[in-house]
Amino acid sequence: MRDRDAPRRIGVIVYDGIEPIDLGGTIGVLSMARRILPNLGDAVIAAGAGPIRMAGGLVFEAPHGVADAPDCDVFVVCGGPGWSQAAQDARLLAFLRSRRLESLASVCTGALILAAAGSLDGRLATTRRSAVGAEIVAPLDLLTTMADRVRPQVAAIVDDTVVTGGGVSLAIDTTLYLIGKLYGRDACQDVAKLIEYDRALAANAGALGVVAA
Repeated sequence: MRDRDAPRRIGVIVYDGIEPIDLGGTIGVLSMARRILPNLGDAVIAAGAGPIRMAGGLVFEAPHGVADAPDCDVFVVCGGPGWSQAAQDARLLAFLRSRRLESLASVCTGALILAAAGSLDGRLATTRRSAVGAEIVAPLDLLTTMADRVRPQVAAIVDDTVVTGGGVSLAIDTTLYLIGKLYGRDACQDVAKLIEYDRALAANAGALGVVAA
């Protein structure tokens, strides 16, 4: 069993137009997880510190910009309709390119930002499977146009050095998976039980599964 008292930190990458459920699925799980993993920290990071307007209009304050981002064991890029603008932000892309590949992860359309940074080239990856609203092409299909030799997978989570999670609510599953990588599978399961998500986690794993390279 891994040391549950070991200090670890997960960075959450945000931008204008992220989906609230993606932020809640990461930060919310981390907040609850600290009840049994007291040294698990988090850092919310944007291209520049300051107000972030989420999809739907809710505004919150990002305490860190990429220039003063603290060291993190993993950086998780959130998804949302603002991904296409974020994927053109030179500050954000440079930050992601400067990180070790094994420290990168995404939820939902955050994978498309990783693709724009070149982090998914030649890798297995997943993202949201279906087009929504005015979208013409599903994000999973867009991956092949944005990353060289990427191999899109229909899965809840894909772990090919870089960890990518599927759409929207799978931010919860992805965060739990990352906790498992940092602290062990037992810790992942204990946090899932704590938030009363253990049955949903098992159901999603059974339906879509985890693909590991």
